[in-house]
Amino acid sequence: MDILVIVNQKELADVAAYWSVAEQRLIDAYLIEKRLNTPAHFIVHSLQQVNQGLSHGRVFFMEIAEQGIALYEADDRELAKPKPKTPPEAAAAAQDYFDDYFSEAMQAFEVAKFGIEKSFFRKAAFDLHQTAERLYHTLTFYTPYDHNIAFLRLQSEGRDPTLFDVWPRGPRRERAMFQKLKDAYLKARYSKHYQINLDELNWLAERVEALGKTSHSICSAHIAKLKEKARHRLCQRPLQRGFSRYRND
Repeated sequence: MDILVIVNQKELADVAAYWSVAEQRLIDAYLIEKRLNTPAHFIVHSLQQVNQGLSHGRVFFMEIAEQGIALYEADDRELAKPKPKTPPEAAAAAQDYFDDYFSEAMQAFEVAKFGIEKSFFRKAAFDLHQTAERLYHTLTFYTPYDHNIAFLRLQSEGRDPTLFDVWPRGPRRERAMFQKLKDAYLKARYSKHYQINLDELNWLAERVEALGKTSHSICSAHIAKLKEKARHRLCQRPLQRGFSRYRND
């Protein structure tokens, strides 16, 4: 279950400052208390950010506006009218988005491998998280920037089921490894209690590398389809005939 929380001030969208307790309560309700049958994830954005996303044709926000169900409203202001991108715009935006985020992912992965080699384990865990985060952003196309890789993973797997094979769903230890990667964004930098060893880092690096290969394949195919749709759209444009007026002298 995905939840979009819309706040009236950009500052209130800071998850670490205002929403970390709520996030943990949802995790506990699913994993420990068993009050939820499926994982629940949420992201927080200001009304201005959501309306900007709708005005720029970002798919995530348009799907929320069209298919989402309001759970609670304390503000009667309406969302902006979605403005979908034209096929050529969508193809160009997807290519730019992929180029930027995939390049950043590969840079982070190289830094992570260097950290593993030099036994900078906590730093390597953070850089593996950054690699996965950026790879998931290439897959979700126009999804708002978010550090919660559990949310990004859910969004990505919902769009392409081949991603289910990236992270094992077998032994609890393997499933817990993804949680350790998710925790690395904050805990690997700020908590002295965060621990990770060489074997765990190597296992995570293999999974992140598999995510990179799969995401490259998926995105390349998706962008190719968008470009084909854009070409088809251009071919369907009616020919414009020009007329000249001649004067007989």
